[in-house]
Amino acid sequence: MNDRTCILTRKSGEAQELIRFVAGPDGHLVPDIKANLPGRGAWISASRSVLEEAIRRKAFTHSLKADIIVDQGIADLVDKLLVKAALGRLALARKAGAVVTGATKVEQAIRAGEACLVLHSKEAAFDGKRKIEQAIYSVRRPDRQDIPVVTLFDSDEMGVAFGDNPVVHAALLNIKLAQGFIKTVQKLVAYRDGKH
Repeated sequence: MNDRTCILTRKSGEAQELIRFVAGPDGHLVPDIKANLPGRGAWISASRSVLEEAIRRKAFTHSLKADIIVDQGIADLVDKLLVKAALGRLALARKAGAVVTGATKVEQAIRAGEACLVLHSKEAAFDGKRKIEQAIYSVRRPDRQDIPVVTLFDSDEMGVAFGDNPVVHAALLNIKLAQGFIKTVQKLVAYRDGKH
């Protein structure tokens, strides 16, 4: 895939590392999370602080060659859209059988070498997180990549991906279908300036 260039930092990267914006028919700036909306696009590094700086410097007006109206809460909207995209990908991975839930099943998947990412809800208890961290530590080897642990969603948000069932701990398994979720989560973490 062709590299894109951030209109503010001038750094190039793949489309999955940046967020595309377009001018809507009414002149408002529109985030294009899936990068498939028609029209001229402007790319920004997946970072809230970069987006806010681009807005402050009116970089979109210059890049899109039009008078752009930037709505007040666009940075929060981008965050919500990225969360929605990540949860949609998580739901697809779950339907494909690429996710296990519950502390016991997550721990078993880790020890069996099947887990490629662990999710905790924001409300997860310290004890449950500690047991899962111990399982990750017990399988750590120099020839194997560490299993990332992410705490991005509350249990209600995670429930959206799991059919409204409250979920506190989940693990993505080493199945190709999990990759879409992982890429979306990486973009969300980057957008939140590394806070997960």
